[in-house]
Amino acid sequence: MARSLTELLSVMFQAHPWHGVSPGSALPEAVVAFVEIVPTDALKYELDKPSGLLRMDRPQRYSNLCPTLYGFIPQTYCGEEVAARCSERTGQSGVEGDGDPMDVCILAEKWIPKGSFLTSARPIGGLRMVDANQADDKVVAVLEGDQTYGGYRELSELPEGVVDRLEHYFLTYKQLPGAEPRRVRIAERYGRAESHEMVRRSLSDYRARFGPPEQRVEELRRLLAQG
Repeated sequence: MARSLTELLSVMFQAHPWHGVSPGSALPEAVVAFVEIVPTDALKYELDKPSGLLRMDRPQRYSNLCPTLYGFIPQTYCGEEVAARCSERTGQSGVEGDGDPMDVCILAEKWIPKGSFLTSARPIGGLRMVDANQADDKVVAVLEGDQTYGGYRELSELPEGVVDRLEHYFLTYKQLPGAEPRRVRIAERYGRAESHEMVRRSLSDYRARFGPPEQRVEELRRLLAQG
């Protein structure tokens, strides 16, 4: 019954990209990612959490464009475990998770015209970003099978300018001219092993916040049986 109900739901409804899509079967070495933004986007798109649709958050005010594909890993959440790791590694107390899915930046050679799609990527490192008192990690990954970036296995192997450009984007894209500097910093660059740890922690935080995804069909069946 559970299997047939799962199949029926899959043909009747589009999956919510955060809650209804598997993060992959080869975690944490490879992840499924939902891409919200591509490097040519002059608009900032963001997941509308209740509906699962992309909404336009705002136009990009200045010349800063995201230098990579950018999105999130489904069924992840930046909560207590992610925040605890940030505190442990940075020594900053009072850190909280930002309450969003784990962000992922995906390096790819090909020009991709628009976002709102799923792809497979391999984490090779990350940027431990702290926005005021919130952990806002950016896992850095390579597009699976990419001819230019697909062979990289560690963030440290990338050309320095590639990582510098990523850092510059995240440190400046919300900053308004004349405004007080935002309390945003990149506290650490980390490698592949640590990116795997952050994926694991965000998966655990998701289960703590939203419950085990594999039990949802059974829960739905129980609710339907109650009438």
